[in-house]
Amino acid sequence: MKAASYTEVGPAKRVLRLGEHSIPEVPSGGVLVKVCASGVNPSDVKRRAGWLNALMEYPEVIPHSDGAGVIMAVGDSVSKKRLDERVWIYNGQWERAMGTAAEYIALPSEHAVHLHDNVGFIEGACLGVPACTAYHCVASGGDLRGQQVLVHGGAGAVGAYAIQIAVLSGARVIATCSTKEKADLALAMGAAVTINYKNQDVAEEVMAETDGKGVQHIVEVDFGQNAEIDAAVIKSRGSIASYSSTLKPRVEYDYYGFGYKGVSIEFVQVYLLSTNERLAAVTRLNQWMAEGVLTHCIGHVFSLEDIAQAHEAQESGKVIGNIVLNLEKESTSV
Repeated sequence: MKAASYTEVGPAKRVLRLGEHSIPEVPSGGVLVKVCASGVNPSDVKRRAGWLNALMEYPEVIPHSDGAGVIMAVGDSVSKKRLDERVWIYNGQWERAMGTAAEYIALPSEHAVHLHDNVGFIEGACLGVPACTAYHCVASGGDLRGQQVLVHGGAGAVGAYAIQIAVLSGARVIATCSTKEKADLALAMGAAVTINYKNQDVAEEVMAETDGKGVQHIVEVDFGQNAEIDAAVIKSRGSIASYSSTLKPRVEYDYYGFGYKGVSIEFVQVYLLSTNERLAAVTRLNQWMAEGVLTHCIGHVFSLEDIAQAHEAQESGKVIGNIVLNLEKESTSV
């Protein structure tokens, strides 16, 4: 099979190589999926780059944990009814060397989730990390009906899903963005209002939008960068779900800015969701997709041959929406 891989961490164009690999064997309790699309997420790119001095986990890695495709073979104890089933994949390269940047992947059956016929493979490749992260970050806030929710980075891959999920959960959403184009996307996803964090005082604007009351819940894209803002705008007994802190990995913040309000802060690592947490995300996402109420924001589609460019695009931060490899077609903008 054709696959992209790397044997050392470093710049994308230097370490990523396209080559032939053996089709993996189907494990007991597992499935073999013909990959039609592979999601390119920040965590994939950071591992390949050796971010924060990370080392190689295996002698050779086929990257990417998200994907979508068709089940071609099943292992022992897996129903043959799953053959030819369209699926989306999560945790493809988590704690294993071979991810979805290949024509085939073998993985546990439960990591290949039924993909509704009204959802394409490109869109299906956006679910494992971005959509599941967004779902858990919103759901961790509890019952948000009638509540105000702040989504930082509302035009990001996670942020765009988080806005939609919060609105579907009954909340009113305030989203931060850096450009008008991104603000327009956040509004299209259902945000009631957007704040440009480049030229507006976010805390001041949030408090004005909430009549001085603040927000009940925050979906946080960069906790270190936004901790001071979050402490200022979060309500008493409010909650924060943070899934990244890329700009400021080492965080210093005012403990009592949160402590005196009794704020709950959860650091979300989507790869480590419990069985029940993952089931909740999968169930609700599939329900909303079946109903046709969940929008997938695709920023750029690359071919497998252009995986290095896809990684560089992810690192640049310039693409609005999800970046996906289409293993069936050539690169194209969306």
